[in-house]
Amino acid sequence: MADREDKNAENVAGKFYVDSQCIDCDLCRETAPKNFTRADDEGYSFVYKQPESDEEREQCIEAMEGCPVEAIGNDGED
Repeated sequence: MADREDKNAENVAGKFYVDSQCIDCDLCRETAPKNFTRADDEGYSFVYKQPESDEEREQCIEAMEGCPVEAIGNDGED
């Protein structure tokens, strides 16, 4: 389970985030490319834009549920 106290610094404020457990597998970036991107120098993903539509929200949830190391969190904040 993702740890909100261990969020990657690049995450924008809001409901979804990626924590330091990310292994850079690319699943979230493929599943929700409008919301997740890669910190190239660090080698992990982060949320660069919170979802703005139902479709984006569903893609973020799918990415969270599919994350192999459970590094994506949803803390319920908007």
